[in-house]
Amino acid sequence: MQLTQFNNPRMAQAFVDYMATRGVTLHIKKEEQFILLLEDETKLVMVENELEQFVRDPFHPRYQAASWQSGTTDSGLHYQRDSLLTNLRQRAGPLTILLGIACIAVFILMQIVGDRTALAWMAWPADSSQYFQLWRWFSHALLHFSLLHLVFNLLWWWYIGGAVEKRLGSGKLFVIALISALLSGWMQAKFSGVWFGGLSGVVYALMGYAWLRGERDPESGIFLERGLMAFAILWLVMGYFGTFGLSIANAAHVTGLMVGLAMAFVDTRRVNKR
Repeated sequence: MQLTQFNNPRMAQAFVDYMATRGVTLHIKKEEQFILLLEDETKLVMVENELEQFVRDPFHPRYQAASWQSGTTDSGLHYQRDSLLTNLRQRAGPLTILLGIACIAVFILMQIVGDRTALAWMAWPADSSQYFQLWRWFSHALLHFSLLHLVFNLLWWWYIGGAVEKRLGSGKLFVIALISALLSGWMQAKFSGVWFGGLSGVVYALMGYAWLRGERDPESGIFLERGLMAFAILWLVMGYFGTFGLSIANAAHVTGLMVGLAMAFVDTRRVNKR
């Protein structure tokens, strides 16, 4: 019987190997995703309990150890060499890719015309005369002021945003990105003025959303490892104390995180009641 499915073949293999150490045989069937098939339906309850724990923390050392201990080549999964572009597309949906390209294009434009000119075109509305330039309420998220700034944000956007889009659809990712860009920009403008930019407010919203969604609704397939969430919080705290001497949009980060947590809480209320 069909048990569940994964986007990531390595995660599918890890769970198959772990269940083999528990005396349960699973097979992997590759279609658009990697489908796990259970041979013995009498063990369904036990497998589902193990699956819930696996989804919560798929990188726990016990699963890696299981692959070394019982990994085989007859699970139904066959690896093939894919290009970097193919691997990127497998995790990212059209919105993830489109926004990533937009950020790169704007960064190139900023190298040509200069940061100040780009800010004059795309920064948060400075006064009431710019309120009806509607793109300004969101375009600040596309502005990045260094290559490190751009790469850091796009990696997180691809890693979490791509997973959200693949599992929950482009509409859900669009709503999260739109609301978090608007509210994080509004709060940052209150604290520091309008000369700021970056996708990090949206990234922190995705972090908060993925982490809480995974804690409250593990069957959704959306999660962020607790270690990565701890890193995000540590980075947030270090930003407040100016540890790296960088100009960090702390208000946008905190607001984005709160937006993501709130949206995940709303989306999982019915799950918890059930």
